[in-house]
Amino acid sequence: MTKEDKSFQSSIPLDHEYKALPIPDKWEMSDKEMISKSEEFYELMKKRHTVREYSSRPVPREVIENCIRAAGLAPSGANHQPWHFAIIENPDHKQKIRDAAEEEEKTFYARRASDEWLGALEPIGTNDHKPHLTEAPWLIVIFAQRTSIDRNGRKFKNYYVNESVGIATGFLITALHKAGLSTLTHTPNPMKFLNELCGRPSTEKPEMILVVGHPAEDATVPAHAKWKKPLEEIMTVF
Repeated sequence: MTKEDKSFQSSIPLDHEYKALPIPDKWEMSDKEMISKSEEFYELMKKRHTVREYSSRPVPREVIENCIRAAGLAPSGANHQPWHFAIIENPDHKQKIRDAAEEEEKTFYARRASDEWLGALEPIGTNDHKPHLTEAPWLIVIFAQRTSIDRNGRKFKNYYVNESVGIATGFLITALHKAGLSTLTHTPNPMKFLNELCGRPSTEKPEMILVVGHPAEDATVPAHAKWKKPLEEIMTVF
């Protein structure tokens, strides 16, 4: 164990001692009910689409907050919950994010991306123009926290950060879809400009911008996006 590891270990709050509780919520379903519920959920998620054209219809902040509350229930390494969600509605703030993101995207498409990468993106129809960042009513910037501060002001290390934030993001996208909203996962590279624009410390890593809103009346999706791998390609049974 390194000196740094020992310092992190000693700063873990003492009130994190193990204590067993009975399961507070337990569902009892028959096999038939479970099959039905799983089919219903599959049909719901089949209707989820990544959207790049948004209407100006506003979305109540309460909806966004409720969905982030749901994301905050996701499992995480040591239950450290190493995530932060910055929600942006202000048009000027969204414009600043769009300007910075498009600047990075111009460099990506012109110099950083390999021919193979650009070829993979071609069926999706993306480019360095990102109007959805200002058209959609909400942007949610998702940050991963490598370290956290306990209630006594002491710093401690987080574990399985990428996995934990990925699961929470899945919860969030699903909750937003359930609420009747469309989303787009946007990952300009690099994204360090988001720390400054969202007032987040350098110890946090911006993972993505989640664009949220209602699709425009003439919104389209790439035909390529409708192709999904069949079950036999994504599942193995032993």
